[in-house]
Amino acid sequence: MEKNLPLSAPLQRITVLDALRGFALLGVILVHMLQYFSVLPWTGEESRPLFPEMDKLVEWLREHVLSGRFINIFAFLFGLSFFIQMDRAARRGIDFRSAFIWRMAILFFIGLVGNAFFSGDIISIYALFGLVMVFFQRAKTWVLLLIAGLLLIGTPRMAQVAYGNLSPFQSSYQNQGDAPVRPDAFGAAKEDPYFWNSVKFNYTVRLEGKLDYQFGLMGRGYLTLALFFLGLAVGRSRFFEELERHKNRNLRIFLAFVLGGILIQVIVGMFPSLDLGRILRSGGLGMSGGELAHMALNDLGLILFSGAMALGFILLYQNHRFGAYLEGLSPYGRMGLTNYEMQGVIGCLLFNSWALGPTFGKWGPTELFALGIFIYAVQILFSKIWLRHFLYGPLEWFWRTATYLRWQPFKKNTGKTVS
Repeated sequence: MEKNLPLSAPLQRITVLDALRGFALLGVILVHMLQYFSVLPWTGEESRPLFPEMDKLVEWLREHVLSGRFINIFAFLFGLSFFIQMDRAARRGIDFRSAFIWRMAILFFIGLVGNAFFSGDIISIYALFGLVMVFFQRAKTWVLLLIAGLLLIGTPRMAQVAYGNLSPFQSSYQNQGDAPVRPDAFGAAKEDPYFWNSVKFNYTVRLEGKLDYQFGLMGRGYLTLALFFLGLAVGRSRFFEELERHKNRNLRIFLAFVLGGILIQVIVGMFPSLDLGRILRSGGLGMSGGELAHMALNDLGLILFSGAMALGFILLYQNHRFGAYLEGLSPYGRMGLTNYEMQGVIGCLLFNSWALGPTFGKWGPTELFALGIFIYAVQILFSKIWLRHFLYGPLEWFWRTATYLRWQPFKKNTGKTVS
């Protein structure tokens, strides 16, 4: 029956993935709020913290629960979605690769627009990694797992450090020493606080910083690519298509992630403390094997923590008592692209000095955390209301229409099931 459907015809969704994506975006907005959406901190009149003790708790949550964990789930789901799209096209007898490449080009454009508002926008990075996925679509699963494993243990970081130590030239980090990146550019951004100036700043200084964070010693982008490959591999296993039949298996995997994470933390505790600031300033020059192992274990710990959160969410979703509440996140996840980009626009308005920065830029962690929860709740309500009347979120509909170069149904009066 599926082979009689056109490529753009929607199929049944796996709703737990939408809810899980919505859950992941909760952590994403909270982290970005606590980072002032990568906007320069407001340097006007300082105000005393209103909730100093709560601020400490929120900062602890950011460091030990939020940062780097929720975005891992978001990245994993992208790789899984790649498999689902390719698999469903194959069931219809269609080779979706060329359409997916075009789809990634459109996503790259959306990410570039998003970067004008929020310099930390990762959608354009996802689009580039999506192109890489096309070349590995038919690779053996063991190949995908091997590449993911090499990325997760920090092989690119090891190569950078080895090259830096062998190179006769000094690292740019070493030349900079403790000085901030382009202090003159930072000053210009403060002295000329206009939207177009902040856009220019986002595409220059902040873009360089983002690319270094993704592909430099921190290697955030390599973890993301590894999660894409893991998402593709898990998709092939039909894991999410058989969730209801394997609840005990899901519990065992959850416990394995938890125990693995605890073991990683115990091992990391045996290492000397990591002076990450010194390592980044030196560009990794003289970095020891122990320091490389420490950073790799930290990355693995983040992945295991994210896996435990995802499986914990799934177990609660399968529980009749909690599942009905968590299902409320599905509309948010179905509009994940729209909601993610909306977060960036809101953050831009809240923290730039040419907008509301003089007010919200002075808020402390507790107030920002509460504001992030409020914005997230409003987005949930908006998503529910929107999807009562429309088949897709605004950006999802644009992305779909541009992909097939054909006007797609938008209003919810077609009687079709949304994919």
